[in-house]
Amino acid sequence: MTPSVATQVTAAPADPTRPARRPRLRWVLLAVGLAAALALPWFVYPPVAMDIVALALFAIALDILLGYTGLLSFGHAAFWGSSAYVTGLIATHYGVPFPVAVLGGAVFAMILALPIGYVSVRRSGIYFAMVTLAFAQMVYFIGYRWSDLTGGENGLQGVPRTFFGIELVETESFYFYYAALPILLLGMWAAWRIVHSPFGRVLVAIRDNSQRARALGYEVEKYKVIAFVLSAGLTGLAGGVFAINHGFVALTELHWSTSGEVVLMTVLGGIGTLWGGTIGAFLNVMLADYLASSGFHGIDLITGTVFVLVVLLFRRGIWGTVRNRWLARQQRRTSSRRGPADADG
Repeated sequence: MTPSVATQVTAAPADPTRPARRPRLRWVLLAVGLAAALALPWFVYPPVAMDIVALALFAIALDILLGYTGLLSFGHAAFWGSSAYVTGLIATHYGVPFPVAVLGGAVFAMILALPIGYVSVRRSGIYFAMVTLAFAQMVYFIGYRWSDLTGGENGLQGVPRTFFGIELVETESFYFYYAALPILLLGMWAAWRIVHSPFGRVLVAIRDNSQRARALGYEVEKYKVIAFVLSAGLTGLAGGVFAINHGFVALTELHWSTSGEVVLMTVLGGIGTLWGGTIGAFLNVMLADYLASSGFHGIDLITGTVFVLVVLLFRRGIWGTVRNRWLARQQRRTSSRRGPADADG
């Protein structure tokens, strides 16, 4: 088997005369990303900026399954929407600070994901996707029929933004952005820790060759269930903040199209790259917002065309293609420096 570019670069012996660049680049990217998150509501309407960050965490959570475990879920709208409803209900009926309500929604999403994941991970490929889609449609039907609790087609309205005794009304969306941003950034940090931990390396091993991982003694189904539940919990954080941001929860948050949209965002940015979900969410929200504000009809047609063109031009997604090209260039530069030295030796 021919090793990938990333594997070749990692396996190359380090030059003691040169400082390691990848850790330095990683810190630079983190600093740029944090600065962009802090500055975003100054350049974008704050509720739209909040949607971007929430959907970015949603895409990152899905990528834990799709990019790092090799499981394509078409049912993550169940966790996104159910957390949004539970968050809204807690905030409305108990008047607790919205971070507490969001945490409650995330916990509910994880509890819901446990039986769904336990049944779903026993299938793989398209069968796993269809099982998760079926469960998500069941949750959608429950939300539709349980109208006394969810509001049915009218949705759950009037979700408050209480922040430790302070009511952040709709006109204070700018302040709400900075109050909710730490929750989403904490979720992104948790996702980064998951995929860069020994647990995350096992997930990658399962993705690459589940039979070999099982032969090495790893309980493959157990790891998949844990990854599924963790992904649902991070999705729940994002869905809860999304509900508080809008002050309203609609049935569309539980619909299968929401699952398809986040899959598109993840693929657009690049699967297996946490930065890819952020880029995909940013492009998706900004393009839809620009077309809507321009009064253009047929938004889905334009966004679909743009997605097709991007996928054709960037075979591994935008960030994935950029990263692979950078790694390939670094490999060529390393090889050119080592060549003369090897010849002299």
